[in-house]
Amino acid sequence: MKPILRLYRGYANEGELIVFGHVFKPSSANNYEFEKKRFKNARSIIKMFRVKTIPNTDVYLEHNGRKIHTKALDDGYFKFCIPLQEETGYGWTDYYVSTHYNGEEIKEKGTFIRPYEGNLGFISDIDDTFLISHTRNMFKKLYILLWKNINDRKIFEGVVPHYQALSTAGRNNKGEKNAFFYVSSSEWNLYKFIVKFTEIHELPRGVLLLKDIKTSLMDFFVTGRGNHGHKFDKIKHILEFYPHLHYTLLGDDSQHDPYLYENVCKIFPVTVKAVYIRQTSSHKKEKTIKVLKNIESLGIATCYFKDSNEAIKHSKSIGLIQ
Repeated sequence: MKPILRLYRGYANEGELIVFGHVFKPSSANNYEFEKKRFKNARSIIKMFRVKTIPNTDVYLEHNGRKIHTKALDDGYFKFCIPLQEETGYGWTDYYVSTHYNGEEIKEKGTFIRPYEGNLGFISDIDDTFLISHTRNMFKKLYILLWKNINDRKIFEGVVPHYQALSTAGRNNKGEKNAFFYVSSSEWNLYKFIVKFTEIHELPRGVLLLKDIKTSLMDFFVTGRGNHGHKFDKIKHILEFYPHLHYTLLGDDSQHDPYLYENVCKIFPVTVKAVYIRQTSSHKKEKTIKVLKNIESLGIATCYFKDSNEAIKHSKSIGLIQ
């Protein structure tokens, strides 16, 4: 049976294009049913963590008349970092990746973004930042993931108008949006679920940067947990890849976002302009308050909020949105 190519949203600047994806063994990996109820939903979710990848597969990127060859890594992940020899347009652009099976070409289409000219960029966490996930309670998190389908999953009130306002901040042309990146400790297994959730709720279209894929049922029980260092590395990469942008970082206090963002701000004190941390319990955490005060000492605006309306008011007060 044919291997399955899954492509993710890529990104480009004036000199480099980065696109990536996975190669899977034939399975139902492309047929998750996120709108099924209870047991059927649980079965679909579990299937996402029982995928099998194919290492060292030949894959080919087609771009501007060129066909560039590479091979998948041991976990089936492939990535093309291509120097651009010609001007690439702004906004979202299609790209194509192919592989071969028994002499037959298998081709898939993905998209990448080159942000429109401007000076604002936004990096957001996912779980408990906009998607209610209860990451502080592992059993509740797994229960919701298994038994609540995509239409039953909840988003924090006020997130959508806030994020939509941020995506158009400083833009006179309604067709142009600011760059949005979603960086999370959720694994690549959940990519299609997250994309569909953001589309349902009309959140800004953005690039997703997730954690290494999992391929066993046991991995499912620790989804989103463990070391969060990959988030720091990915955020640092984005800020270096688009050094001219002024960034706003959005996260929550359920895990490590405040400390992670503090370290990012210490390295990029000119580039980061604001940090937003959602309060996920009944009381604000003293450690988070201390971290945000330290960030503010660098001249970076911070907002520790329970309700997204507080975040919207703060964004208006600092001139981030109108």
